[in-house]
Amino acid sequence: MRQRKRASHPRPLAGGFFCLCPRSVLAPARSGYTCAMLWIKALHIVFIASWFAGLFYLPRIFVNLAMVEPGSVAERERLLLMARKLYRFMTILAIPALALGLWLWLYYGIGRGPGQGWMHAKLAIVVALLGYHHGCGVILRKFTQGQMQRSHVWFRWFNEAPVLMMLAAVVLVVVKPF
Repeated sequence: MRQRKRASHPRPLAGGFFCLCPRSVLAPARSGYTCAMLWIKALHIVFIASWFAGLFYLPRIFVNLAMVEPGSVAERERLLLMARKLYRFMTILAIPALALGLWLWLYYGIGRGPGQGWMHAKLAIVVALLGYHHGCGVILRKFTQGQMQRSHVWFRWFNEAPVLMMLAAVVLVVVKPF
């Protein structure tokens, strides 16, 4: 007797939500909340990547601001406008990135329990990234007030910090060295 193949349509979850995960992802013993966790994790990664795009680009705008000639008011104002809009957008992206990460950590228990030292190191990097984000806001205010005295070379080095922090965070999450 032949078995009928199950349809791969969305399956209802608790609360009326639908799971769009393929059956191969979910073992038969797993509950629907595992599928929800995968969606939360995917959204967390998207928001983190988007936040990092801003953390990479804003210091490049600072490099250009530091190179503006004193008489180029229009160029300076255009760069300041770009920087302000990007900083505001970065902040909006950081909020769901952090909230979804906290949800994964506190509700689903990712990184909790013994042998999860990598998570503590990753959280330290997240705190450093929040400090970097805040520091970008302070620098932007100083540029706006005309008080920034650092050179474009300093900002080129400043721009490397989020790259190193992202590298460390990804290695910690994927390799879990401790």
